[in-house]
This record gives sequence, structure tokens and C-alpha cells, in this order.
Amino acid sequence: MKIDIFDLERIQSIWENQVEYNLTESGLHPYTLKELLNEDELETLLSTRLGYGQTNGSIPLREAVARHYKDANADNVLVTNGSAEANFIAIWSQLNPQDELVLMYPNYMQIAGLAKSFGVTIKPFYLEEDLNWGLNLEKLKQTVTPNTKMIAVCNPNNPTGATLTLEEMQEIVTMADAAGAWIYSDEIYRGAELDSIETPTFYGLYDKVIVNGGLSKAYGLPGLRLGWLVGPKQNIDDAWAYHDYTTIGPSIISNEVAQLVLQPDKRIKALTRSRKILVENLAVLKDWIDKQNQLFRFIPPKAGGMAFLRYFADINSRELSTRLREEMSVFIMDGDCFGMDHFIRIGFGSEQDYLLKGLDLIADMLQQVRG
Repeated sequence: MKIDIFDLERIQSIWENQVEYNLTESGLHPYTLKELLNEDELETLLSTRLGYGQTNGSIPLREAVARHYKDANADNVLVTNGSAEANFIAIWSQLNPQDELVLMYPNYMQIAGLAKSFGVTIKPFYLEEDLNWGLNLEKLKQTVTPNTKMIAVCNPNNPTGATLTLEEMQEIVTMADAAGAWIYSDEIYRGAELDSIETPTFYGLYDKVIVNGGLSKAYGLPGLRLGWLVGPKQNIDDAWAYHDYTTIGPSIISNEVAQLVLQPDKRIKALTRSRKILVENLAVLKDWIDKQNQLFRFIPPKAGGMAFLRYFADINSRELSTRLREEMSVFIMDGDCFGMDHFIRIGFGSEQDYLLKGLDLIADMLQQVRG
């Protein structure tokens, strides 16, 4: 089986550790264990035996995840090595060659690459810039057919930071129900809302729903590589069998830390920290954009640590990103990674001084580009 190169991840993997200012990250400045855990919790962690853990995630961890999804329990949860593995297993286990997948664009693009490699027919529907990255429901209705096997969304969305309204979600449920289709919802940015109002999950709105979550983005813990799927028990059991062919099980250390993080008080603490960083840094980014002489059209994100900017300059987005990396040692994601030239994605979840220095260098480059 041949696969297309996953542009976004391949480019990040090659260059993100070779620049002075990496503004490609879409999450938050990560925690250290000392910042995250108290002395007793650290001591417990140090006493953990480094054996194999439960391959689908420990029961206490799966119960902690399930608490955040209405009527879910541990049997509805599969713990994975990051949400990327959750995406992989969900698409691999749920879709067959020639199945019809209706997929939200723009998107992280992992699902698009996987589905194409598996021989799935992809039918895109688009969040529209003129609707402030909103959803055109009439166009979506024309895209979903009786042959549709799955409708896949990224909500909150990467790269735009947009969120679906509950009314839009219910319309998608109605369309899926009429087609007998599954809904797959990548909800990795849930909890990173700038207004502190948590985005509703698709789980519980319809009986044929599988959702993805994890600790990488909203929680500022990407290094744990801890994600999950939540869905009907039979489908989660099926996904677990596929998981046996990938990473088998999560790290025992990640499992133990995640179990602590998802306890109510610590979860609130982590998400409060994340939202504070995002609100303060978004204000910095807006101020910087206002000083760029109308170079950008910017629709502020509602969630996540990324801004998706349309720029008005005569240069391809990949070329712009390459010049920034090579000449300024600043790394941003080009819109070409999402099939959208003349856009760039800037991560603003880092430490503020770091962000400001990176933005200043981007401004210097843009001045050169505009002559």
C-alpha cells in the first residue's frame, strides 16, 4: 500500500527542532512534571514499576475519560498513543475500500491521507471564510448521500480554530441519521476555548458516533502521547483489536500521569492555565496583525492555540514559510499543507516573549516581501 506524504507532519518533523523560533505548534506551552504534580504524586510516579500496563488503558484512566462524556463508562473508551493513533485506528477499523467519507475541510489532513490510502472515496465539505469559517449546511446536505458511510469533522477545527454551533451539530446528526452514516469527531482541541465555554461533544447526540480526544492540545501535555477514542462498546472493542497491531498499549508512565490530570481539580487547573495563555497571547497577536498595514485578513479562533491568516502578498505560502525558516530561523505552517495557498498558520500558545520575538522576525520578512 502506498501513502501520500503527510505534508504537515513531515515538514514539522524535519524542521521544528532546527529553528530558533518554532511557531508551528497548535497547542500550549507544555508543562513540566514538577509544575503539574505535587510531591506526593511525583513520589507515587517514581515508585511506579515500568511494566506493561493494560493495553486499552487502565480502568481508572478510562473511567476518568468517560466522566467527560454523557452516559459513557470505561467500556466506551480506548486509550491510544496520542490522538493521531486514535484517528488511524478509527479510520482503519470503520471504513473499507470504496466506502464514502464526507470530510470537513480545512482539516489536519491525517484522515484525508489515510482514507485515500485505504481506497476510501472522499467527498469534501468546507468551512467557509466568508461565513467566518462557518458551515454552509445546504452544501453539506447536497454532499451527503445514501451511500455515505461516515461524516468526519474536526471540532474545534484545525487550522481555523472555529467551532460548530450546537444547532449545526444537530443538523449534521440529522443528515447522518438519514444516511445511516457514522459521525467521527476529532475533538482534540475541546477544552481550549478562549471564552472558557467548553465545546459540546458529538458523543451522546446520536448512537453512531465515535469521538477522538487527548491531552496534547488543550492540556499542554503533548509529550505524554496520550489520546483516546470514545464510542459504542462494540466499536471500541473492534478498535482495540486493531490497536493490537499498532502500538499495543500506552506507556505506563503516561497512563499514570493522565489518570492524575483528569481528576476534576487538576483538570480545571490545567485548562484554566491554558485559557489564560491563549487569551493573553491572542491579544498580542491581534495587536501585531493590526500593525501590519492590512496585510492580513484574520478571523480570530474560538479555540486552540493557532491562527489561520489569509495574507495579501505576491508569494506562495510554501515559499514564504521556507524563506522565514532559512533566513529568519522562524518556522510557521504554510497554507499549502492544507491545500490553501496564501494562508499561513501561526501557533500562539508559546511563552509570550518567545512569540513576540518570532512575530517581529516575521514582520521583517514581510516587509522585504512587500518591497
